[in-house]
Amino acid sequence: MSIDDTTIFSLDNQLSTSFNQIADAEVENFFGCYLLNSLNPKCKGRTYIGFTVDPHRRIKQHNKGKDFGGAKRTSGRGPWEMVLIVHGFPNEITALRFEWAWQNPEQSIRLKHLNLSKTKKFSLKFKLKILAEMLSIGPWTRLPLTVRWLTDKKQTLERIPPLHMPITSGPINVSKHTNTIPSKRKRINNQILSTNDDLTSLTSCSLCHNIIEPRMHVSCPKCSISFHIICLSKYFLNNIEQHYIIPIDGSCPSCKKCLLWGEIIQNKYTNRSLSLPTITYSNESNDEDVML
Repeated sequence: MSIDDTTIFSLDNQLSTSFNQIADAEVENFFGCYLLNSLNPKCKGRTYIGFTVDPHRRIKQHNKGKDFGGAKRTSGRGPWEMVLIVHGFPNEITALRFEWAWQNPEQSIRLKHLNLSKTKKFSLKFKLKILAEMLSIGPWTRLPLTVRWLTDKKQTLERIPPLHMPITSGPINVSKHTNTIPSKRKRINNQILSTNDDLTSLTSCSLCHNIIEPRMHVSCPKCSISFHIICLSKYFLNNIEQHYIIPIDGSCPSCKKCLLWGEIIQNKYTNRSLSLPTITYSNESNDEDVML
């Protein structure tokens, strides 16, 4: 089975939608997988896929070379341009697994149905085909991802991503506060800084009316009504036949506003981020060696 080539989806249509409203939004807890294209005439058609928490710093490292933190596979083959970046992953591990499958589609169990040859392909068109396919299959199809184009050049995806995955364009505004796993505590200056969970007063769930433990607490980003994370998940999945655990979207039981599940989780982490230390990823130069 080959990738469906029948549906060509032009960016011109999607970029006129309301999805562009998120173009300038600041993104916290950023984990992204990016696609580079070489502008070097001697390396025409050469591409590279990587993971980053800071796209602006990462592209500078690639263009400066491996001695400045760039990857071995991009060193001396630049200049490079960052064509697009996929972000919205809930954590680093999920993003790294996506990166590995995108880099190695012929080895990925999830992409086995494509019957790809073992010979690696580096063309931009091929990488975009694989990306479009990955966004349409599990487990990635249920993630609250955003596809962001970072170049003015006309590009296409050969499959329309799920409706909850916006496609937008323009520079990404990444917050400097990229945190570690929110449930972990960090020791700084001989003091324990915990998440805001420890500071949150106990409230009751608007669905089951029982007390919510801080770690199980989520709230509506629109009306701030509190819920157990499990109660709200079950409420969103009430009309879904499949036995999923994590929903894609749903309407708030209180204000009735339509919400993405990723928006709710991002709101939970953002509310806790002030008490978490900032972490700096210094080992991005080794992103090509991660095998998950």
